[in-house]
Amino acid sequence: MKGLLLTSLLICTSARVTTAIYWLGLTVNGSSVGWNETQHCRLLHAMVPDQQQLCRRNLELMRSVVRAAEFSKTACRHAFGDMRWNCSSVERAPHFLPDLAKGTREAAFVSSLSAAVLSHTISRACSSGELPSCSCAAAPAEQASPDFRWGGCGDNVRFGLQMGAAFSDAALNSRRSASPSVRLMHLHNNAVGRQVLLDSVETKCKCHGVSGSCSVKTCWKSLLDVGQVSAQLKARYLSATKVTSRQVGTRRHLVPRDMEVRPVLESELVYLISSPDYCTSNIKHGSYGTTDRQCNKTASGSGSCNLMCCGRGYNTYTEQVEERCHCRYHWCCYVTCKKCTHTVERHVCK
Repeated sequence: MKGLLLTSLLICTSARVTTAIYWLGLTVNGSSVGWNETQHCRLLHAMVPDQQQLCRRNLELMRSVVRAAEFSKTACRHAFGDMRWNCSSVERAPHFLPDLAKGTREAAFVSSLSAAVLSHTISRACSSGELPSCSCAAAPAEQASPDFRWGGCGDNVRFGLQMGAAFSDAALNSRRSASPSVRLMHLHNNAVGRQVLLDSVETKCKCHGVSGSCSVKTCWKSLLDVGQVSAQLKARYLSATKVTSRQVGTRRHLVPRDMEVRPVLESELVYLISSPDYCTSNIKHGSYGTTDRQCNKTASGSGSCNLMCCGRGYNTYTEQVEERCHCRYHWCCYVTCKKCTHTVERHVCK
């Protein structure tokens, strides 16, 4: 009973202080909402008042916001699938545990990722014609050359960044949303996520010419896929800087805890408190532990049994897996396959 009470208290507390990523809870039932009436904006409890106001003014954006919440969760789980902390706790949104409710390195990653994915999703929605309030990006200011011309439909990154920042940062506008240090941390990490997204813009081209000669190319600006953006943010997660806040004049600033002689770089993720090792289950610290997690016996990296199992060892078992095999294409036009069964060896942490 005491453990249950502690868990409930932690969930309630985390729901109050993690407003930066509270909106990820829109995946719970946001896709079932029509988003065609302003009253829909107050049906769900995953948005703070400022976000509800933005929702009422921009109802057409909300399908993209819900989609971005789902993309963020999927990208996080994929990026950390072979790590001790595997982002499984993001599924509790908006009722987070301390791994995401406090100023941890993991909270820094999820905050930056969700901010980037939100702007990415809105940008793509513009270029795909889903949003009446925006369209394709304007032609780049760069001068075209004789062998290519600007055309096509580029991702509207400018609109995506503007509306994405308005929505994700709205959760931090209220001084009651979190402590000053946590607010500064999330605002900084949100900005890092959007900058990584902006830096991911690349030029894509389509060839024109007789017999595929590509004598002329039509080019446009396009964003990298969410998975590639997530990978870049994971690299920043691994090298994130622990910071503290310091009063400078009338404002508070984040400074590196161990190296206060230099300012915090705009390109680095920052966090306030150290994380647990996530080896054992501890709800108080937001750790699910790694018992029963699958590991790679022959690997040496993060997903290896040595690191994943934290020195506890692992159990090995075999299972029969059925797959399609000996597939043949028949003219015209179908494929037939046989079913093959083979034995697979699995390893799970003790």
